[in-house]
Amino acid sequence: MNDFKSAKSDIEKINCFSKKKLSEDEVYIFTVKLCNNDIDRDFEKFSVDALKGLRPLFIGKTGIFDHSMKSADQKARIFDTFLEKENGSTTADGEALYTLKARAYMLKSEENKTLIDEIEAGIKKEVSVSCSMNSSICSICGKDKRKGGCQHVSGKSYGEKLAYTILDAPTDAYEFSFVAVPAQREAGVTKAFKQKEYDMESILNTIKSCAGEVTLSKTQADEISSYIDNLKEEAQLGEAYKKELSGEVAGMLSLALPQIDGELFKSIVSVMTVKELLGFRNGLKKEAVKPQLTAQDNKKSDNYSQFKI
Repeated sequence: MNDFKSAKSDIEKINCFSKKKLSEDEVYIFTVKLCNNDIDRDFEKFSVDALKGLRPLFIGKTGIFDHSMKSADQKARIFDTFLEKENGSTTADGEALYTLKARAYMLKSEENKTLIDEIEAGIKKEVSVSCSMNSSICSICGKDKRKGGCQHVSGKSYGEKLAYTILDAPTDAYEFSFVAVPAQREAGVTKAFKQKEYDMESILNTIKSCAGEVTLSKTQADEISSYIDNLKEEAQLGEAYKKELSGEVAGMLSLALPQIDGELFKSIVSVMTVKELLGFRNGLKKEAVKPQLTAQDNKKSDNYSQFKI
């Protein structure tokens, strides 16, 4: 698969990334299609300018499996990239089709032999890119979805126009991964974008503002799933804190009013909010109620016998 570039120029570029000087016999070189400017299954597309911006960012990036964070899963490294116009091919929205391709290498070792054989046989073919984009433009209204979003649902037609998201202004590229199912039909790419902290707010605002159906990309769905898991964890911690606070307040009330059954206080505090419980606790602490005084008859005494010795 040593096409597009001569073996000599390839090995020279590879040795820019290796600590020791590698020979042509020690490395396996292959070409991968990273991404293109067609509308993918998530109803997103890179602009041609985005592909141009991603080209230098992917040089030197690693190749792994399924976006794994383990260093043991690193198998390849990109040493060159190029943008190629696919003659005679157009995108779903009528533009000339451009594909960002990469040249990558891996060591010819016993460990990598099976992977190399699978690449040669066309089994390991589809790849996924992980990158960060600073702009997500709606094809209908032109609004940036990262800055408040819009009400247009990606994948839905408005009149004769299809709603999709145009990805632009790349800020970084992280890796490419071998995957099973591609999102981009022609390029064979599944994307995994690094999201900024305000992305979740944008996603939720978009959902709230839409009266009809909402189409989410896998990345957005994963972000929401992670968000929900974090909320569940925080809810569990909140419940544990409320339970402890309820027990404390019930104990303080029983101490202040020992003539009343303590089970009644437990029932009362069980329906209180955390704010109400904190208010009771702080009030009881300030009053510093003493049990022996609360047990006295509320009626006025003429002789003040309770203070006599």
